[in-house]
Amino acid sequence: MGTVKMRVWDVKHGSAIFIKTPNDRVHVIDLGRGDYSENSNDRSPLETIKNHYKLSTINHLTITHPHKDHIDDILNLDRMGIHVDVLLRPKWLSREDVSGTIRLADQDKFDKYFSLNDGYNVDVTGTSLDVHISSNTGGVKFQHFSTPTLPKNNFNNHSIVTVMTYEGLTVVIPGDNEYDSLEELMQDTGFKTAISNCDILIAPHHGRESAYHSEFVRTANPRLTIISDGSICDTSANSKYTQSSRGWNIWKGYNQQKRYLLTTNSDGEIYIDFGKVANETNPFLRVEIKN
Repeated sequence: MGTVKMRVWDVKHGSAIFIKTPNDRVHVIDLGRGDYSENSNDRSPLETIKNHYKLSTINHLTITHPHKDHIDDILNLDRMGIHVDVLLRPKWLSREDVSGTIRLADQDKFDKYFSLNDGYNVDVTGTSLDVHISSNTGGVKFQHFSTPTLPKNNFNNHSIVTVMTYEGLTVVIPGDNEYDSLEELMQDTGFKTAISNCDILIAPHHGRESAYHSEFVRTANPRLTIISDGSICDTSANSKYTQSSRGWNIWKGYNQQKRYLLTTNSDGEIYIDFGKVANETNPFLRVEIKN
């Protein structure tokens, strides 16, 4: 028994998620930073991890795919003295594949990404990712999926999906996968089983219409959908996610309100705690917004 603590940081148009398992293992998914859409670097989740949580090790870092809004905070790994034990990324996207997409202003961040990519030996291939993660996760089950055989002209479709399950509660984190990759994943029975009737869905590709896949969302059937995005949001599928979610009571201060969709743009940082406490039969799921 214990609690998973999960934080969806408000990094505007980007992604940064912090997870702490009941036995204090730290998992980070993506390294978004600040307000990407307005070219501001004010918000660094890695600084929060080091200075607020007093942590110097990330046990498992997933970089879903090499786009700037998912690695924007990467230089703070060295600046803050944070060590990464295990790195999961789409290793099949080579330096040559990625280099042609980089702006000169972002070269130092991608150089760090390439250095990490070259320095870790876990070679991740296949659809269901069999990665060398320690079984010491406090009872939390992590499953990973991807579509590495799709064309490399759209890195979004190479995003690594994380499905996290603990005490019967499930969180689905699909990165920036769009329709084509979700369509392929939905042919995988294991993937469909993993995401089925989840509790929390982080909407793929910041809730964009290009990533809305009706069968995927219908199968996931989330209680609550969360969108990580900024103020500039084109082709949003927010209303579809609202209609496709079952609803959950969200805490704000001492008050609760049933919500179907949360966005970091409107609601700020989102705090999720779930698990079991002693002498209780049913698991709990608490979602809180601070904005």
